[in-house]
Amino acid sequence: MSKTPVLAAVAGRALPLQDVPDPVFSQGMVGYGAAIDPPREVVDAVAPVSGKLVKLLPHAYVIMTADNVGVLVHLGLDTVGLNGAGFTTHVNEGDAVSAGQVMVTYDVPAIVAAGLNPVVPVVVMDEREPEKIAVSDAVSTGAGIGQRETLFTASK
Repeated sequence: MSKTPVLAAVAGRALPLQDVPDPVFSQGMVGYGAAIDPPREVVDAVAPVSGKLVKLLPHAYVIMTADNVGVLVHLGLDTVGLNGAGFTTHVNEGDAVSAGQVMVTYDVPAIVAAGLNPVVPVVVMDEREPEKIAVSDAVSTGAGIGQRETLFTASK
């Protein structure tokens, strides 16, 4: 069994996924993982794992690791409707990326001003077994987490 450490894409307060006020994420419909409530400032979101950038939308991205673990970072809730406003991408779909590499500049104040929740879910795509996700202590306790710190570890 492989273990994949998944880093915090942004700094902020770590949250269990079930605390995200969106059933698609809180009920694990996309997969399991954790989330981060970011500071109310412009931040750079980074790659939580190394691998190939298989999907890049301004508000979300998916990286596939060498072990075929697909990790989704979703910047804010319902942000697809902004059509890219508040997001500046720094990579291209298909790129090989390294954990910790800057992917998207995320204008958190613009998201909040649009009346949207800026929380950042980070999930293992299509993971249907929550016990395969071992969250960090920061997630368990709702504590602050630094960018590039381990958010959770995925087992495959």
